[in-house]
Amino acid sequence: MLSRGAVGGRTLRGAARAAVQPLLRGLRASPRARSAMPSWVIDRYGRNDVLRFTRDMVFPTIDFPNEVIIKVHAASLNPIDLSMRSGYGATALNMKRDPLKLKSAETEFPLTLGRDVSGVVMECGLSVSYFKPGDEVWAAIPPWKQGTLSEFVVANGNEVSFKPKCLSHVEAASLPYVGLTAWSAVNQVGGLNRNNCSGKRVLILGASGGVGTFAVQLVKAWGAHVTAVCSHDASKLMKKLGADDVIDYKSGNLEEQLKSLPLFDFILDNVGGSTEKWALDLLKKWSGATYVTLVTPFLINMDKLGVADGMLQTGVTVGSKTVKHLFKGVHYRWAFFMPSGPSLDEIAELVDSGKIQPVIDQVFSFSEVPKAFLKLEGGHARGKTVIDVISKK
Repeated sequence: MLSRGAVGGRTLRGAARAAVQPLLRGLRASPRARSAMPSWVIDRYGRNDVLRFTRDMVFPTIDFPNEVIIKVHAASLNPIDLSMRSGYGATALNMKRDPLKLKSAETEFPLTLGRDVSGVVMECGLSVSYFKPGDEVWAAIPPWKQGTLSEFVVANGNEVSFKPKCLSHVEAASLPYVGLTAWSAVNQVGGLNRNNCSGKRVLILGASGGVGTFAVQLVKAWGAHVTAVCSHDASKLMKKLGADDVIDYKSGNLEEQLKSLPLFDFILDNVGGSTEKWALDLLKKWSGATYVTLVTPFLINMDKLGVADGMLQTGVTVGSKTVKHLFKGVHYRWAFFMPSGPSLDEIAELVDSGKIQPVIDQVFSFSEVPKAFLKLEGGHARGKTVIDVISKK
């Protein structure tokens, strides 16, 4: 990677900092060679008792010239970490890890969970010109790679961005995965952006979780009218984040409550289930209105049916639903998390300008990772569960 420009362009903020970097930089070696590091790992899939702390996790290495090693200052947990701990998506993720079956070991274990990282660059690959050792960065690591509940993590340079200047590492670690998931759904799949979102009516189902709280702030920053669906105890938070209307899904029939409102231009569904059966009726017909769901059977299909049959079943499902709703005058889409440094650049601008703020439910020390998983597993969090990795507690 000679520059971030090759994958979508630098922001002015990033370009100004990168302009003073040499165009090529050799590999930076650590002052002392290390072979192991502290990490939380799992050796099998299961419940919370599979989490194990070790000081002997293999130290990450730079295998490709566009990679960087990051010293993790803070990480955070997402629902996907709970799912992966139990084996969700193992078939697809193992195929992604070793598509040609070249590795001698047939297991993904020991496996480190955790997708979010905020920290400091320690080493850079030969073709990384956008970052240098000592830079404060943040990233969301794809689920097929070793995670961030470790002292160090390796990332593709295209997945990394400069950390927002206004945030601490603990605050910054709460945003990358949920931010990129919401960005994928709203912008890359849903087609909304700062130029076309003003005045549009947006409905967010499941608004008080990590993705929901980010999405509310994102579309509000772009000028949308936002209706947030959550429980009553989260309504104050939703108003604080900018929601124009807040609907308590426990106060009555949710479908009827929403049908009493004007129709919507865009719906983001973080809930799934029976919601999908009636939510598309809330969209404006024949106007380009779009429903995007983040609750899909893609990985489940592959776990149950295998790679080939699972992909076939997934294609048939999304294809039939897309055509069915297109004939009704609305767009039906699936969205997924997509790692992207350039998108994090844009998110960092919104954060530094005060338009998006982190929403943190609770912070745990690195020694309390199992407690953090139990907290997340309990549900009804208002924002993110963050791990302060360098805390001495």
